[in-house]
Amino acid sequence: MQPLLHIYQQLIEALDRAGPWVGLLLLRLLIGWEFLEAGLEKYNGQNWFGQVRDDFLFPFNLLPAEWSWNMATWFELVGGVALIVGLGTRFFALSLMVLTIVATAAVHWPADWSTLAELAQGYAISNKGYGNFKLPVIFLAMLIPLLFMGAGKISFDNLIHNVCKPGRA
Repeated sequence: MQPLLHIYQQLIEALDRAGPWVGLLLLRLLIGWEFLEAGLEKYNGQNWFGQVRDDFLFPFNLLPAEWSWNMATWFELVGGVALIVGLGTRFFALSLMVLTIVATAAVHWPADWSTLAELAQGYAISNKGYGNFKLPVIFLAMLIPLLFMGAGKISFDNLIHNVCKPGRA
């Protein structure tokens, strides 16, 4: 039993060492790509925000639909690329979290629900009359570690941090 425990402990230690390198990199690549794709869809598509602008959270519901469309498009494009390369990771993670919450409230949250069972039906990818907030919740869950832990070791943020350390001449 002791050799198995030792092997297990070595495996856990190796995973702990790899986490800041590999784990955060893979997370950034996936979520960055998802936002980049969403931004490209908006960039190449038609502005439909006028249809849902009144459902945006304050203060975004006060902005013209064209401004909101452009802000969402460019935050998804620039934020997606920034997450992929790990530059300004915490800023873009927070910015994209706000964008995702506004999108969830305006587009993905069910219009009407009276019980938690009805609300739970909205935890889906496709909208069958109960909303479709599963993907935005997954995106938020992916952005939270990037907000709190940063980009990880394989990132421009880490490179900048190492170059700009106090005491370096």
